[in-house]
Amino acid sequence: MEYIVGITLALLFCGAAAGLGMDRERVFYPAVLIAVASYYLAFAVVDGRNEVMRSEVAIAAIFIAGAVAGFKVNPWIAVVALAGHGVMDGFHHHLVHNTGVPQVWPGFCMTFDVTAAAFVAWVMLARARAKRESS
Repeated sequence: MEYIVGITLALLFCGAAAGLGMDRERVFYPAVLIAVASYYLAFAVVDGRNEVMRSEVAIAAIFIAGAVAGFKVNPWIAVVALAGHGVMDGFHHHLVHNTGVPQVWPGFCMTFDVTAAAFVAWVMLARARAKRESS
């Protein structure tokens, strides 16, 4: 069920953002990536162990750096980092034994992240193609 919800929510969220034009600002998807990367920090607070928090901060920092690079350098970096976060969700439990992570979270977050990254890539390619054709 978490996979269906992750895919559905990503499509609704990204579709609404694109349809409303909220994603036209370069900062939108990097900000989404920062939010996505931060959830494990909240779960580390629930876990309560300092070593878990340190591990989660280190992992989050990688994806936050990807978000910043996506904003400053090239938006495709944020798209790749968002997909990468989804991949990381699939094996996060091998990296950190964070007891605060809900059982359904990895599957939900993995499908949300990968679906959102695919949707954003599709939108960016479609907009680039439309721009080339109108020139």
